[in-house]
Amino acid sequence: MNALGYALLGMLVRKPCSGYELTQLLEVFWQAKHSQVYPLLMKLEQDGLVTFVYVKQTGKPDKKIYSITDKGKTLLAEWTRKSPAPPVIRDEFLAKVYSIWLTDKDTAQRLFHERMTAYEEKIAFRKEEIKKMKEEYGDEIESITSRHFGRYLLFCRKLKQEEEEIAWCRWVLGLLAK
Repeated sequence: MNALGYALLGMLVRKPCSGYELTQLLEVFWQAKHSQVYPLLMKLEQDGLVTFVYVKQTGKPDKKIYSITDKGKTLLAEWTRKSPAPPVIRDEFLAKVYSIWLTDKDTAQRLFHERMTAYEEKIAFRKEEIKKMKEEYGDEIESITSRHFGRYLLFCRKLKQEEEEIAWCRWVLGLLAK
């Protein structure tokens, strides 16, 4: 099984979810498309690692709500103990930055301002989600025994990364202003 499969199990160990919800939740640490998630969910179900129930919806197609099985939980726990593979970083913006000298100053500044705007939106979302977690779970959120602890850690990490990205963009814009 690949790391995305384990990531899906990690989402489902917290709570049952639809494929759409899983794709949204993964955003914190994995960029996955629906075309990756749904076939993998089918394989996880065939392997007995997840189950699903149909939920009827009015005016929409029925949806599947997936849950992790005991077999899936055991496999996830075993995987969690192993050292991870080195991270893969793919960021088109950084590839453009590498060749930024080929463009003009106005274009470069625009690209960095756009990056900052996108990250400011992410920061606002992240802060709101962290606030909700703290309100809902209180001090429990900062305990390793809480099933929400990992999500809290990831949201805090993402927030710090996003704040650092904006600081870096401001630094670059300062260089471009010279």
